Amino acid sequence: MKKIYEKSESTFAIVWIVIYCVVQSLANSLNEKIGIEYGASAFFCVLQAVILFAFIRKNNLLKQYGLCKAVVPAGKFLYYMPLIILATGNLWNGVDINYSPLGTACRVVCMLCVGFIEEVIFRGFLFKAMAKDNVKSAIIVSSVTFGIGHLINLFNGSGMGLVSNLCQICFAVAVGFLLVTIFYRGGSLLPCIFVHSAINTLSTFANNAGLTVEKHIIHCFILIALTVAYTLVLTKTLPVNQSVNVGGEVD
Repeated sequence: MKKIYEKSESTFAIVWIVIYCVVQSLANSLNEKIGIEYGASAFFCVLQAVILFAFIRKNNLLKQYGLCKAVVPAGKFLYYMPLIILATGNLWNGVDINYSPLGTACRVVCMLCVGFIEEVIFRGFLFKAMAKDNVKSAIIVSSVTFGIGHLINLFNGSGMGLVSNLCQICFAVAVGFLLVTIFYRGGSLLPCIFVHSAINTLSTFANNAGLTVEKHIIHCFILIALTVAYTLVLTKTLPVNQSVNVGGEVD
């Protein structure tokens, strides 16, 4: 992996995206075979998260990929209050227990790790690699790729329906633009990881009873509108973080 990174950071990012998608798909099949909800998924997510963090830390890339304190005060980000609203969006229809105790624990672990993995891969590796040549293109590609990547949920055995998946993709694209803006303008990936993990984790306890297609679409539209509005506010009020082109050292 180190040799791939040194040769091409873009290739390194793409390799990790492919690995992540393939492993997640395989894990969904293994979950059914071992009979533990999200058991295999949790294991592989933890493994990938550990490998990613170990690589970043070993090669002194913590600051390069935003695993550090933001250089911009929280007040400039409205104290991240809109992120709290987004994080709780899955609970607007109420709370429910959707899995067994063991399944719930495995899903929570999995979702926490997914937040870290996807932020490091898409907002970290992919965005920073492309931003060296063109920041605008990097923002667009990393955000759209992140959103479209959720299309895999239609084919990986997750059981997600078409409408739900399309809503998820649209929301993910909007969130992708917001989170890459937070990272680019603030220099820290931590807020992105926290809110991403929170959104995923709280979905474990979402109550879908009585949630019609129409309600689901309206719910998604409200979240997207909030996401876009917050992104525009940050874009207009925050200075550009010029540290994006400053790379770390790989020893």
